[in-house]
Amino acid sequence: MRTSVVYSPDHALHDADTGTWVGITIPSEEVPARIETIVASLRASGREVVPAVSHDDSILKAVHDSDFVEYLRGAYEQWVDWGYLDDPGQPQVTAYAFPTQRFLAPHPLRLPASPGALAGVFAMDTMTQIGKGTFAGARAAVDTAQTAADLILAGSPSAYAACRPPGHHAGAGFFGGSCYLNNAAVAAQTLRDAGLGPVAIIDLDAHHGNGTQQIFYARSDVLYCSVHVDPARGWFPHFVGHADEVGSGDGLGANLNVPIEPGQGDEAWLQGVDTIVEFAQIGDAAAVVVSLGVDAAISDPESPLQITEAGFSKAGERVGSLGLPTVFIQEGGYDLATLGSLVQATLDGFDDARGF
Repeated sequence: MRTSVVYSPDHALHDADTGTWVGITIPSEEVPARIETIVASLRASGREVVPAVSHDDSILKAVHDSDFVEYLRGAYEQWVDWGYLDDPGQPQVTAYAFPTQRFLAPHPLRLPASPGALAGVFAMDTMTQIGKGTFAGARAAVDTAQTAADLILAGSPSAYAACRPPGHHAGAGFFGGSCYLNNAAVAAQTLRDAGLGPVAIIDLDAHHGNGTQQIFYARSDVLYCSVHVDPARGWFPHFVGHADEVGSGDGLGANLNVPIEPGQGDEAWLQGVDTIVEFAQIGDAAAVVVSLGVDAAISDPESPLQITEAGFSKAGERVGSLGLPTVFIQEGGYDLATLGSLVQATLDGFDDARGF
């Protein structure tokens, strides 16, 4: 009964090895070794590893705009066709112009011919580039998430989806933050389409899941709640993730953000976890999707927070206390030395609370 692991080796097809941060090319931390390390640790602990199953695009296009999906599918080939591999010699699709609201107003958006400008229509940053295998890898992550949701629908009480690239920064029509397609949104929509609901998405990543929030912001059948470092203190995604973002229209009151100060440890973070778990409970959630980022760990030199392995275990216990069918979706976490143990601790805490 311990939480099983869903895995696809095709995640490694996505290997965009650099990004551009404030004009400087830097190595990407979102590397294939992340998932290989996690899965090896979980496999060694005795957990069952289930292969991901291919699915069609129906659920994917229920949470993403069709034109956005098709853009991602063909972006690299268009880049190659325009000769950008040779001139200017850029091996990955990289946006250089962005049609912001202030720039366009009062004119309508017209899609540009240039691939470098077209990328700016769909990209939210310059760090998240598209390589030869990016779409295939992101599509495999979606299949991993959907397979984990399928296991729940078949009667499993829980499943962990070893998704890579991550997804919670990707919105209905945009990518960024190392995310291309929203795996958590796909899992939640899969559960909803099968009649489970409301579904609560509990986001434990160090950073706010702006894409997931955007997808479900006006819906009441999917609750989004997140504890994360305060974006107002200079942290990604900067523009959203604030406490006053509570949903709109039918989704008014179905969104909860709990920003916390940078540098906080287990006590403040777990108080936030308690708040969002209670939000899911009060909202009468019938199932849970956990966006599990472990990039808040004290062991991660880039972490904005200081969460211990014991803290992650206790967070898993809090989620397990809900007693609901639960899909875990891997989001952030970049310290290869501790990734496996942090994910393991979270799942162990969850399983212990459920009596598995």
